[in-house]
Amino acid sequence: MRASGAFMRVKTGEIAFDNRFGESAWEYYAKNPEDAAVFNDAMTGLTEMVNAAVIPAYDFSGLKKVIDIGGGHGALMAGILKANPSVQGAVFDLPHVTEGSAARMASAGVGDRCDITSGDFFAEVPAGYDAYVMKFIIHDWDDEKSIAIMKNIRRAMADGGRLLLVEQIVSADNAPSFAKFIDVNMLVMTGGRERTEQEFADLFAASGFRLTRVVPTESVFCVIEAECV
Repeated sequence: MRASGAFMRVKTGEIAFDNRFGESAWEYYAKNPEDAAVFNDAMTGLTEMVNAAVIPAYDFSGLKKVIDIGGGHGALMAGILKANPSVQGAVFDLPHVTEGSAARMASAGVGDRCDITSGDFFAEVPAGYDAYVMKFIIHDWDDEKSIAIMKNIRRAMADGGRLLLVEQIVSADNAPSFAKFIDVNMLVMTGGRERTEQEFADLFAASGFRLTRVVPTESVFCVIEAECV
């Protein structure tokens, strides 16, 4: 999608991808497996780079059961489980996405500690985990849809659970940043957005959570931690 996509959004008020293809990016990928494979492989490759920064930055060792919501092929969860032998994990995503997860877990040597489950996070998510991770998920969606996803997680989460978002945080100043560049991309492709720390706090408050801390990593991404209230 070239720069003209941004102008299309301004002219029509619609998501440029939806306007051009007549459906959302996610609907398109579900119908076009070859393109979906390219996208999922790209996300897996990006995750491998992010893993090296995120996993050492956040202490997962005190958690018992962790699930990656929208976890794709399971690259992040594989990394978490390899680094934390006492943790049990799970990957949750749409059925056509999770097809590659079991093989990845087996090749990483953590298949016996990871469940692969499929579903729609706008309907419900698996219950019984003490930490729910979402990497590059909330930035795909507007506030209304983001709150709907997180409310489903809150309903599934036991008291004392944690929600961990791996996202960029937009600075409040006018300095250039990668987050602001990606913000335009999300506007064009999905109707989502990058957010400031306060905007994340507001989403949490509307979903039954409270922002507890932002954990920086040796990358442009942070682990944004919230607890249920």
